[in-house]
Amino acid sequence: MLTSSLARSTTVRSAAARRAPRTHSGVRAMGLLGGLFGGSGSARATELAPAQAPNGYKLATFAGGCFWGLELAYQRVPGVVSTSVGYTQGHKPGPAYEEVCSGSTGHTEAVQCTYDEKEVDYSQLLDVFFARTDPTTLNRQGNDRGTQYRSGIYYHDEAQKAAAEKKIAEIQAKLQSGEYKGAGDKVVAELKPAGDYYLAEDYHQQYLSKGGRMGRAQSAAKGCTDTIRCYG
Repeated sequence: MLTSSLARSTTVRSAAARRAPRTHSGVRAMGLLGGLFGGSGSARATELAPAQAPNGYKLATFAGGCFWGLELAYQRVPGVVSTSVGYTQGHKPGPAYEEVCSGSTGHTEAVQCTYDEKEVDYSQLLDVFFARTDPTTLNRQGNDRGTQYRSGIYYHDEAQKAAAEKKIAEIQAKLQSGEYKGAGDKVVAELKPAGDYYLAEDYHQQYLSKGGRMGRAQSAAKGCTDTIRCYG
């Protein structure tokens, strides 16, 4: 794995200590922050992303709680040429952040990577996912709770599905042996075909590398191993 499970656990625990579950008032506050970071603060429909990567590249889609930190982790991976955050696996077209946070649309916060498989293997992207998340907590990452924070791997072809199934089996075995630590004893992250993926509002994109809430930009340099501060 690119990052040890101990580092993942430490990051999740420290993030949980700093964060309270988001409420409707928190959602409204995020709308105001959207205005500060270029968003309107209103619930506007979001744009459906292309279902195919540009020629020569592939897509990978993951969900693992709040999408800010997970995106930065993938920004740092050599071979990942671009990232975005968005909403997927829901039933309402063009959901806005406020709607997703309410849990009413069925979407989960997700990260989509465009990557060059000549430089990075999909299994390495899976390693990042399992290093950054706790796949044993249902509808929860740290103190973020709700179906919109469920974790998942959304495959774009059968090869990705097979690689994910293999990795999940490996993680499950490591849970049983104690080599991998999670809050639970079973992997509950969902594995589903990639579906419609709506790009989140502009102010969410590359949020932490642009400064986050505190205005302190975090490095997105390839290979960077600095601890990720979930809110900035």
